[in-house]
Amino acid sequence: SKPGILTDWPWKRLGSFKYVVLAPWVIHSIYSYTVKDENERDFSNLLIFPFLLSRMLHNQIWITLSRYRTAKGNNRILDKSIEFEQVDRERNWDDQILFNGTLFYLANMTIPGAGRLLIWRTDGVITTILLHIGPVEFLYYWLHRALHHHYLYSRYHSHHHSSIVTEPITSVIHPFAEHIAYFLLFAIPMLTTTLTGTASIVSLVGYITYIDWMNNMGHCNFELIPKRLFFIFPFLKYLMYTPSFHSLHHTQFRTNYSLFMPIYDYIYDTMDKSTDTLYKTSLHREEESPDVVHLTHLTTPESIYHLRLGFASLASRPHTSKWYLWVMWPVTIWSMMVTRIYGRTFVVERNIFKNLKLQTWAIPKYNIQYSMRWQRESINSLIEEAILEAEDRGIKVLSLGLLNQGEELNRNGELYIRRRPQLKVKVVDGSSLAVAVVLNSIPKGTTQVLLRGHLSKVAYSIAFALCQMGIQVCATSNNFKAQ
Repeated sequence: SKPGILTDWPWKRLGSFKYVVLAPWVIHSIYSYTVKDENERDFSNLLIFPFLLSRMLHNQIWITLSRYRTAKGNNRILDKSIEFEQVDRERNWDDQILFNGTLFYLANMTIPGAGRLLIWRTDGVITTILLHIGPVEFLYYWLHRALHHHYLYSRYHSHHHSSIVTEPITSVIHPFAEHIAYFLLFAIPMLTTTLTGTASIVSLVGYITYIDWMNNMGHCNFELIPKRLFFIFPFLKYLMYTPSFHSLHHTQFRTNYSLFMPIYDYIYDTMDKSTDTLYKTSLHREEESPDVVHLTHLTTPESIYHLRLGFASLASRPHTSKWYLWVMWPVTIWSMMVTRIYGRTFVVERNIFKNLKLQTWAIPKYNIQYSMRWQRESINSLIEEAILEAEDRGIKVLSLGLLNQGEELNRNGELYIRRRPQLKVKVVDGSSLAVAVVLNSIPKGTTQVLLRGHLSKVAYSIAFALCQMGIQVCATSNNFKAQ
């Protein structure tokens, strides 16, 4: 591709400090609302910043839901895994919200009738709906087809189509120039209602929320629209697309151009012939049974944000506490309550290596709980339930990760094998791999190795292997003995 003009966002060089772009507007909004008389205050202006935050939360909920559902496999549309390059490319999905926020503040201050809005106006809501079905959807359809012309596609739209397997936030990953064009389209209902004096907080906030919802849903890579809905309302198939509908656009490229309403693909005969088939097969797809499962656990209450289900920016770095996670303590406490009440193993992520399907499961327990004697029975019960579930689903190997393989907890998994000797699933603790990694890291020509600290099963295995290699092993522990 050949990036065109206005490809990068204006604040790209600011990096993580890009949020300062909104700071003057937010400060002015709060100050104006505070110092003005009650009759002159503009609540709609004050509402802009909380609305932007709610949009970020809305998107994050869709990200978490999509990653959880696609990891489980039921109703998944495409099987291909997401590459690290895509995760990096899509990490700046909040740029669009910053851009919109800046324009909202500008419009509120400069356009007559954009401030001090009523909460509800029926005529404004109806006007917004009609203008979206008509001009917005129609113009977007032809703009989208134009963006697939070689000249524009190679310079702009190919950036979006780099993601074959989509995530909810793929919907807003476009060059800056495209976002300008899209905002001009979406501004048609908002500007019209504002200039005619029919705009309201509900019509504007509701319209943007509708756009976010449909964008996220269309790119979530799992089918969730029930067939019964189209059976009861047959005409709805022309007014609402499905995730499988738009997924075909990302795999076939030259079909299913519509924004949210497929009616224009029907009119101009660009509907993909396999749309209905993919919708039905995705809707009836059952939960996937992997070949291998790695059973891990949470480490701290904040670790939930570092999982793939959480924030990609945290999941891509070593686990360290961030100041802004303290601000999210209500969400953290809520997640702790959910894990305590739900009390079941959950799927964290899914990976494919050639023909081998792997999943990572997590037990809703924290590091500190593994050191409590009264928690051992509960933890062992959860681990055993996970092993039995793996057995029922025909999983071949289940590996115990982190503290799930503790010597004092379950004798490195031996407890479960003794309880259920008929198990077909292979329960492993990863100790052989750990031993191999350590042995491979020892420089050639080494004649003596010192082992310090607690001597575990892995330490004994390392010592035994070193002795077989003719290397002398010394230990600081008094309980060291040949095994």
